[in-house]
This record gives sequence, structure tokens and C-alpha cells, in this order.
Amino acid sequence: MKPIRTVEVTPFLPPELECLRELAYNLKWTWDHETIKLFRRLDRDLWDSTGHNPVLLLGTISQERLNEAASDEGFVNQANRICQKHYEYMKAEGTWYDKTFKKPKSEAGTVAYFSAEFGLSDALPIYSGGLGILAGDHVKAASELGLPLVGVGIVYQQGYFRQYLNADGWQQERYPINDFYNLPIIPVKEKDGSPVLVSVDFPGRKLFLRIWKAQVGRVPLYLLDTNIPENSKVDEDITDALYKADREIRIQQEIILGIGGMRALKAVGIEPTVCHMNEGHSAFLGLERIRILMEEQKLTFAEAKEVAAAGQIFTTHTAVPAGIDKFAPELVDKYMADYYRSVGLSRRDFFALGRINPDDETELFSMANLAINLSSRTNAVSKLHGVVSRELFKDNWKNVPEHEVPISHITNGVHTRSWISKEMADLFDRYLGPKWSEDISDQNIWNRVADIPDNELWRIHEMRRQRLVNFCRKRLAKQMEDRGATLSELDEAASVLDPEVLTIGFARRMATYKRATLLLKDPERLAKILTNKHRPVQIIMAGKAHPEDQPAKELIRQVMHFCRREDVRAHFVFLEDYDMNVARWMVEGVDVWLNTPVRFAEASGTSGMKVAFNGGLNLSILDGWWDEAYEPHLGWAIGRGEVYDDTDYQAEVESNALYDLLEKEIVPAFYTRDQDRPPKAWLSRMKKSMLSLCPVFNINRMVREYTTQMYIPSLKRYGEFLAGGAAKAKQMSHWKQDLKQKWSGLRIGAVEESTGDSIKVGDDMTIKAWIDLGELTAEDVVVQIYHGPIDNCGDIADGVVIAMKPQADKQGTQRLFTGHVSYSTSGRHGYTVRILPHHKDTVSPFDTPLILWANQPQGVKV
Repeated sequence: MKPIRTVEVTPFLPPELECLRELAYNLKWTWDHETIKLFRRLDRDLWDSTGHNPVLLLGTISQERLNEAASDEGFVNQANRICQKHYEYMKAEGTWYDKTFKKPKSEAGTVAYFSAEFGLSDALPIYSGGLGILAGDHVKAASELGLPLVGVGIVYQQGYFRQYLNADGWQQERYPINDFYNLPIIPVKEKDGSPVLVSVDFPGRKLFLRIWKAQVGRVPLYLLDTNIPENSKVDEDITDALYKADREIRIQQEIILGIGGMRALKAVGIEPTVCHMNEGHSAFLGLERIRILMEEQKLTFAEAKEVAAAGQIFTTHTAVPAGIDKFAPELVDKYMADYYRSVGLSRRDFFALGRINPDDETELFSMANLAINLSSRTNAVSKLHGVVSRELFKDNWKNVPEHEVPISHITNGVHTRSWISKEMADLFDRYLGPKWSEDISDQNIWNRVADIPDNELWRIHEMRRQRLVNFCRKRLAKQMEDRGATLSELDEAASVLDPEVLTIGFARRMATYKRATLLLKDPERLAKILTNKHRPVQIIMAGKAHPEDQPAKELIRQVMHFCRREDVRAHFVFLEDYDMNVARWMVEGVDVWLNTPVRFAEASGTSGMKVAFNGGLNLSILDGWWDEAYEPHLGWAIGRGEVYDDTDYQAEVESNALYDLLEKEIVPAFYTRDQDRPPKAWLSRMKKSMLSLCPVFNINRMVREYTTQMYIPSLKRYGEFLAGGAAKAKQMSHWKQDLKQKWSGLRIGAVEESTGDSIKVGDDMTIKAWIDLGELTAEDVVVQIYHGPIDNCGDIADGVVIAMKPQADKQGTQRLFTGHVSYSTSGRHGYTVRILPHHKDTVSPFDTPLILWANQPQGVKV
């Protein structure tokens, strides 16, 4: 029976405990051990059974227990102390952002951070994997640093999915319904108490969106929801689940996130200066900003695009073409045709924003290409990923050498307080000083790690391993019980793993490229390593495969078949339903973190960074962040970065390297000890790992880099392009249009050099080029020498650019440009000449697709 009306029932808190409500609804508690301890103190069992959700805990705890806590002077004093610290924190005085940029908040502008998922807590299940965890850590760090940032995402009725395995080890999925009114989010309301709604246009109808808000420290996160009575039953279900395979639902969700997200911000009174797209899912926001600018500033599409792009940033996280969302032209037409017509775009011009070749009707519409074309800055998420991304997206910049493709990198980091154990944090407080987490990137602070007594560090590490083993035993028993295990099997689960044994962790999204079964390449050799009587090893594994990814599910099944073997079942455990809670237990307690992706397929990865803060060591393929972090004294590298054409041979080589490392280096290092003392060499490596990795691979460093390299320049550029009726944007738009029309008149004539084919190291070469500028001026272009060593294919490898200067000399319509090359190394070198557009207000010389090269490189021997 449907109700005729609904009411919201909130828990009655005694006045002495009223502050608990604010603590519960601010996700700052997710990284505040003292606040977690306070809620756990109310009812430890209920804290666990509610999924560590303080809102649900307060809603289900007995009134008798609340009254009891209110009369407990010690509890009330603890609550008041924590609340007072919270209120001081929320004042946001003296933050890094304020000290660094010294601007009143009213003049700072606002950064809007858009992401399809946010991993903030297992109590708010609106994430699937690393992208969401990174987004959650990003907004937490923005809060800590005092950035004027807001988040925009979607709140999913079913979240991702809950995983369980059948008797054969095959992944099954279930989709429990999230009760939004018992989550740490609140509905955004009008003054009259009605919900704030926004809408987007769908074919033949309007889709309405309700807005929820999650408060993440000082940062508000606005989340969109279609499950409301104003929508049809079909439309209600659009935001049910994250990353559905259905392409139509995917494009619907991405319209909601991008266009709906911009309208939601406007509805709550926020007009962002900078929009940061965390992956391409939200790229439609660029079109919505253009539409708003056209309407409010009376600009053309091209002019509004200049303004919007000035304040837009795109971060790509994918390393393979299959990771990019692309849509069939007919699907894009179905949902976007009316929209692109409304902003004055032809079909071809609109599709050109998401295609490499706008005239290829078979080419899919790429959300990554749309994001690139509507942004002024694009970045990858590790140094190696920058190389991969420049190769992946090079066709967006035709005729530009790959290493010059304007995609930079900012390496990911982790939010330390969210992922470090309380015991390790307390240890750092004692020996690094209580302010270590306020300036995590200060190397001088981390040098004090050397002062931590070995015995004390090892004792805490062993305590965390013991707790991890206890957690695994309970979790495994529950898994077995759910599958109908016998009492004897449950008894056996209570004794798996050993708290004193070398423990390796492997947990991540179970995609095939992550190769969870590389460990199993030689199962007998692995079994021998695990069951060594004198130096045993144990492995804890967890991870979810996408519901539609059958090959990834097969990997899990293979793992389960191995870990159920009689000889290894006490040494190898697979934990079902991987989430942030499981991840936290694992990164806090393992000795070694294993990572085995196909090289160049892992954009960054962050789980190994979390382990480092807890004293764990990394054992990984040289990919993602580990490629730039690895040094022999910090952890171990599987291979040296070799890549073979034969993937089976690649796996064979790397699995053998993995076994060799375990047998010859890792296991001996862990078990080599003087009598009952802790392993000295292992502890030395732990300390060196923390000392080197922690000050670099943290989210505070990452967000500071985004702020200084991306946000502040974009804030400034957006303001300049919008000022004076968007005068600068208009000028830029007209210049580009004029340039495009006149570019075909450019010619590179004779190119001459001052020496012969062979010169000596240390010699200089003067190069002259006669350039016909046509209708352009020397101020519209830059003429450059592009030179470098010649590779095996006869191409200039990683060329270096030298600007040529215009001279007074003329020959008819041609003008002379000259430049000088100095040769410091011998070998075969080459050079050519090119012309690029030039304007003082472009972010990159490749802001336009225009570039003209001399016909053939000229070769010289040095």
C-alpha cells in the first residue's frame, strides 16, 4: 500500500549528545580516529553491524543506551572535546590555501570537481574502485588544505554490487537497496521545505533530478538522484547502479552528471570558476557551460567555448582504448541532437568535438575526446601514464611529435589519515611530531622515521598483522557459513593463516590486465613457497570483477580452486565483497603488497602507497606510480620493465621473476633474525620505504600540484577571458577563425645550413629558412627548428625545438628566418623546420590543430 504522505523521522538525541548529529553527517569522521572511537564506544557491535555508519547507528541504537551515554560524564566530556575540535576545524582559518594565495574567499573562485564515483567510506557505497577512491581522497585533501572546492557526483540506489562466490568459486552479484535517509547525506531543500529539483531534457520528456549533499569536512559534495515520483518508473531506475553495461543508461548517467551537475550547482547558488573532470564521464558539462555563457553573456558558440575551456581541466585515468566511454552516433543523436542544435551547432561540428575524423560516420563519439576538446589542460596520473596517454591520444594532435602532445602528469597520492592505522598514526605522533600529517610532504619530518625504535615499530606491525588475521578468519567463516559449510569446515576457517607468518596482500578490481593469476602460473612452485615448514608464506586476496566481465570472473574462479587445495587452504584466503573496509584492514596489516598488471596498463594505482604509510613493502611490476617510485632499497620490482610481443611468454618470464624474488630475497629477508629479535634488514627497508615514499605519494602533495599547476592558472585565465564582456575570448576566437582561413597561404621555401653534411661535436650550425607568410604576419606564427638524433626508423627521436628569428631580408613575398643549433653529442642527427600559430594567450602552441612542416628533414653527421 502506497503512503499518502511521508515524514522523515530522525533519532532523538539528549541535549548533551546533540553534537553527535553534526559529527555523523560530516564525513570528516572517516579520517578522524577519535570520532570513530567515540561512535564505536556507543555500541561496538552495532557500529560493525551498521557498516560503520554513524547515521544508521544513531537511528537504530536504543534510546536507553543514548540516555545512558548522556549521563556518562566521561563520554559527554569526550564528545564535547571532539565537537569543539570539529567546530574549530570548520572555521577553516589559516589553511594552506589561505596562507599560500592570500585571497579572501569571496575572491577565490570555486573549483567544481566532477566524478562518476566517490569512495569516501564503506558507509556510503557509491564507488567501485580506484577512480572513486582517488576522488574521495581528493575532496578530503581539498578540505584539509582549505581549497574553495565542491564535488559533484551521483548517488546510486544500489551502489555498485555486493559480491559472493558460489561453491565453484564463480562470482555472483546482489544489489541491496541503499536507504538514503540512513546514509550520511541530506536532501537539499527549498526554503519551504520542498526538495530542490533540476531537470535535463531527454527524448520527448524532461528528467527530474533531486539533489543530496554529503559534507566532507569543509567540502560539500552534491549528489544527483533520479529515483523520485516526478519521473517515470523507467527513468527512476537510471541512477540505480554504477557502471552498468547498457550503453543507453551510461549516456543517460553521463548527461545527468555533466549537464545535470552544472544545473544542480546553479540551483544551490554556486557558479564554478573551474570545472575539473575526473575522467571523461562528466564531459557534457563543457557544453552546458558554453550554453549558459551564450545565454547570459550573449556570446557565439566559439566565443563561449574559449571562456569555458579556460576554466576546464580534464584528468584521464585510462591507459587502454577500451577504458574510454564511446557512444554510437545514433545514440548520441537520440539524446543530444536537440541540445547541439540549441547552441547553434551543425551535426558535423558537434560530432567533431568527440571524433578524430568528423567526416567518418562510423567513428564512435568519445567522451575523452570531448573532454580534451573542451578543456585548456589535460593531465595523466603518473609519469609513465603521461607517456602512455600521449601515445593513446596523439591523434587528437595530428602531425605533433608524440612527446610534445600537450598532456602533462600529476601523480596520484593517498589521503593518509583515511588509510593509516591508528597505532601507526600514534607512533608517528610520538616520533615525527604531532604535526606530521599537516605537512605530509616535508622531507625533514620524515627523516625522523630513523629515530623510531625497531622493537616498537615491529611490535605495532605485528599487532596489525594479528588483527588482519583475526579479521580474515571471521570474514572467511561468514563466507563459508553463507554457503552452508559444515561445523568442521567452520572450525577449520577459525585457524587459517598465522599471525607470525610473512603475509602478502593482493586486492584490486579484478580486470584481466591486472593478472591476479600470475601468481598461479606454476601452482606447485607457489604451493612449495607457501607451505615451507621453516619459512612459510601466506596470501590474502580480494577483488571484484565487473558483472559483465566473464574472463575476469574466470580469474577469480581459478584463484578459488587453488586456495581450496588441501595443502594450501590454510595459507591462501580469498575475501569476498572487496570494499573500503576490507582494503583498510589489508593495507594496515600485510607485510608485502603485490601488484602484477601488464606493463603500461596500470595508469597509477594507489593501494601500494597506502601500504607504505603502514610499514608494508611493495612488490610490483614497474608500472603506474611504482615505475617512478621504485628503488632497490624500498621494495622489489618484478622484472625491469621488459615488454614482449608474446603475452604468454611475458607472463612466464614475470611469474618466474616473482617466484625467484620470493624464494631468494623476500622470504629470507623476513625470516633472517638474531635469536628472538625482529628482522633488522626488513625493518631497515620498512623505514627507508616510509622515509622516501610517504612525503611524495600522498594526496596533499597531489592536490597542491593540481592547485598550483591547474586550478590557479585556470582561475586566472577564466577571469581574464570573461572580463570586459569576454573581450579576450572574443579576440581569441576571431584570431583562430582568421588563422584557419589564412593558414593555407603559408609556405616553407628554401632551407639552408651553414655547414656541410658532417660537422664536429661542439660546432654550431646556422639554419636559414625562407618563409612565405601569405596574409599572416610574423607575430601570428613561430618558426622553429626541430632537431635531434635519428632513430632506427630514420625519424628524429625526441626532437628539441629552437625558435628562429625573423630577419629583415626578403625575397619577393618570402621572409628570412634564422636559428642556431649546437651539437654536443656525436652520431647521426637530423633537423627540419616547422611553423606553429603563436598568440600570447594560448596555453599551448598546439591549442589549434594547425602545424606546417618542411617537406623533408635534412640529415647531418656529427
